[in-house]
This record gives sequence, C-alpha cells and structure tokens, in this order.
Amino acid sequence: MTTNAIHCADRELKLDSPAVMGILNITPDSFSDGGLYHNLELALRQSERMVAAGATIIDVGGESTRPGAQPVSEAQELERVIPVIEKLHQELDVIISVDTSKAQVISEAAKAGAGLINDVMALRGAGALEAAQKSALPVCLMHMQGEPRSMQSNPHYQDVVSEVKDFLQQQVQRCLAQGINQDQIILDPGFGFGKTLAHNIALFKHIGELKNLGYPVLVGASRKTMIGQITGKPVEQRLAGSLALATIAAINGAAIIRAHDVAETVDAIKVATSLMS
Repeated sequence: MTTNAIHCADRELKLDSPAVMGILNITPDSFSDGGLYHNLELALRQSERMVAAGATIIDVGGESTRPGAQPVSEAQELERVIPVIEKLHQELDVIISVDTSKAQVISEAAKAGAGLINDVMALRGAGALEAAQKSALPVCLMHMQGEPRSMQSNPHYQDVVSEVKDFLQQQVQRCLAQGINQDQIILDPGFGFGKTLAHNIALFKHIGELKNLGYPVLVGASRKTMIGQITGKPVEQRLAGSLALATIAAINGAAIIRAHDVAETVDAIKVATSLMS
C-alpha cells in the first residue's frame, strides 16, 4: 500500500517523485563529513544550502554509525542534536529527520520539531518502539546485520535479498502491533551496514522487490565504501559513483535518496525521472 504522501508532524512529505534527504552529521567522527558542522551556526548554514539545493528532508545525526564507530551516551547525543533540530524547525521550511536509535532522543527530538525518525536499528533499542509510537511520527526502519562496531567484520547471508526482506517485514509487524500506522512506515535495506560489495550489489539489483513489500524505500549509498571498492576512489572523490547509484535507485522505484551532495543528486533524479515519465 505504497503511499504518495506521509504526514511528518506539521509538514507533508510528498512522494510522487523521489525526495532527497540531505545528510547533516553533528558528529566528530562520521566517515565523510565528521567535524564539519559541530556548532549551531555551521549546521544551520549547511542546512540552508541543502534546502536551497532542493532537499526535502534534513537528516540530523549525533552518533556516527560508520564501521567501527564507538557509541556515544544518550546525554551527549541529546546535547548535539536537540538544539540543531529546534533551530532548523524555527528557521527553515523543511522536514527534519532525526537519525537515532535511542528512545529518549526520539522523544525529545519529536518535541523539538522533528518530523521523521530514521533508525538504523529499526526501533530494536530499549524503549525505541514505544517512544516512536508515542511520538506519532513516521519511522524509517533499516536493516543492519550486527552493530556498527563489528558489522563489517564478516557479514554472511544465505540469500541477502530474501533475508533483508524477511527482516524488514518482521520489523513492520512489530510496528503495526505497537500501533504505528501502516502509512507511516518507510523501509531502508541498509547499504553498507553488515554487507559486502556483493551483498550491496545484489540488493541494488532488487530494489523493486523491496518496493513491492508495499512501503516507500529509502536508499542511502552516498560516498559509501561500495563506491570506493568499485572505483578505487577515496571518500572525497565518490560524487560520480554516488550519483550513479542515486539514479539507479530512483529508476527502480526508491522514494527517498539520502545524500551528502544535494544539488547534484537533485539534478540527477530530475533527469532520471523525466525519462521515466
């Protein structure tokens, strides 16, 4: 029952064409932009640039989930993200997503003006499912094998596409049983989260199957290791590869593309969707 619009608190996310989610990491150690937007003014200026470039959503994260990342405390994550969410909600006409797995951060972000919960743990953390339901916000459920510190040590699947689909369907059922509405659920296959290059490629080839589960699909592959493995390029030289993946995702039915390079991604999606119509 894929929907064409999702209510995100006081704003509406229209999905008649792929939306671009701009990445705003309020972290010192994220793999691509760690340390760049560590204060309120820098975060606001970057968000303004992304909105002007066409971002429909700004995804605010206070804890790095790169391979090998160390966890941060709930208090530290709150200190990083809540002032930013409040400021963006006051200053910009954009949907704000909070990239977190912690129940208290979900609750406080909702009060601060967040319109979407983006959880790499698919609401499996202590109290996260209950907090999400109480917030009345839509949720993005991501697949990850293992956890960030160890997820890339030895990822293994019998059939990665089937196993990711099964996992996501199980998490959907948990949400529905908790009282989260069917039209408030987004799915993310979790490219690079406990997956080898072969696993990531297999999932990309079957984005349409994930879409057929009946929920909007979010694809986040911007600047990721899989691009480096294919091209041999370091993080700062992965724009072309990121745009190629964004284009393929859009053509295959992804509803949301999560990206660092918003302006270029918006253009790539415009061209791709114009040829599909």
